[in-house]
Amino acid sequence: MPRRQGYALLIALLAGTAVLAAAAVLGTALFAGPRPAPLPSADTHAAARKPAAPAHTNGGWVATWTTAPVSGEPHTERGFPGSTIRNTVHTSVGGDAARITLSNLFGTSPLLVDRATVNTRPVTFGGASAVTVAAGGQIVSDPVVVPVAPGSDLEVAFRTPRPGGPVTHHPSSHQTSYLADDRATWSTTKWRYLTAVDVRNEAVAGTVVAIGDSLTAGSGSTTDANTRWTDVLAERLGGRYGVANAGIAGNRLLAPSWAGQPGTVRFERDVLGVAGVRTVIVALGINDVQGAPQQTDAGQIVAGLRSLAERARARNLRVVGATLTPFEGFRSWTPERNAVRLAVNEQIRSGTVFDAYVDFDAAIRDPAAPNRIRPAFDSGDHLHFNDAGYRVLGERVDLASLERSRTAKPVSDAL
Repeated sequence: MPRRQGYALLIALLAGTAVLAAAAVLGTALFAGPRPAPLPSADTHAAARKPAAPAHTNGGWVATWTTAPVSGEPHTERGFPGSTIRNTVHTSVGGDAARITLSNLFGTSPLLVDRATVNTRPVTFGGASAVTVAAGGQIVSDPVVVPVAPGSDLEVAFRTPRPGGPVTHHPSSHQTSYLADDRATWSTTKWRYLTAVDVRNEAVAGTVVAIGDSLTAGSGSTTDANTRWTDVLAERLGGRYGVANAGIAGNRLLAPSWAGQPGTVRFERDVLGVAGVRTVIVALGINDVQGAPQQTDAGQIVAGLRSLAERARARNLRVVGATLTPFEGFRSWTPERNAVRLAVNEQIRSGTVFDAYVDFDAAIRDPAAPNRIRPAFDSGDHLHFNDAGYRVLGERVDLASLERSRTAKPVSDAL
């Protein structure tokens, strides 16, 4: 073949190859759809910091779900080596990216996680797939581009290849999660190690954080139904605010107990440390009244509630307090303890403690016997509520009040 013809043939072959490559790229684009834009490096860097800023300075990150770490799980001194922990959580708002917080607060040895996912999307920590969380510490992941829908269940899974415990956990979650190893998969109602899921959403104004006891955690509600009063509040807010639940069953305001650190101690971590926190709802005090040892001085409970309000105001946060609900018929009820409850409620309603209040007591009590829960709302033990009762509480909060200027006006709708 003459040299000139050989050059022409080579040029034609190269041109044909280029056309085929361009067609392949175009075809891939047509079938795959638009690719999500990578997160800016500034967002990735910010994810390594503990989220604590108010919504207007948080870079679009808000909490869609949180839980409060309670204690080291009994009989988990070695942790769950070789196991995958699959936590199921229910979101309040959606976003186009997520990040997770892992806590080893009650661990006495380092926690190694060598693989983590959010709805099967790989999660990294400082660019690496594996991370070690120091005993007593916590860590926030890098952002992962994953669509998060509001009001949906999200699975956050991670593997712990080595021994390390005790396991930091939240029992009585009223949500089914799983623990899996090479032998089997077990269901559980405990959340392990995971304490927060944040989402990136510039349209969300911030997060409402509710700190409370079993009545905020949802004791008596149906498992997997997501009928806690905070879930009802999130539905009513319609994606305008995230709602973070920091309730712990049995928790007290003033004194430590089997149910985690008291509210005055955990307030910084479980409330002020939540991404995008803007409004705080305080629903604590009933266990100080009825749980052993009982606090007989209503003034001490009110002072503790007031201290939480002042700490929140120092961060320019709005603070709403909830009145204490009735419990006549529960095993620890006495007229004297009920008098303490009523005295605390009187101070809350006076407007001298919080910026505003929601009257859970008025919403849930029996008009014919005001020291008791209305039978239609009682879970059966005369202290906790059923799904209908929690819905009444969630619907009691006046949504507009969450953004009002600080007043003593009650944040509740008339029944």
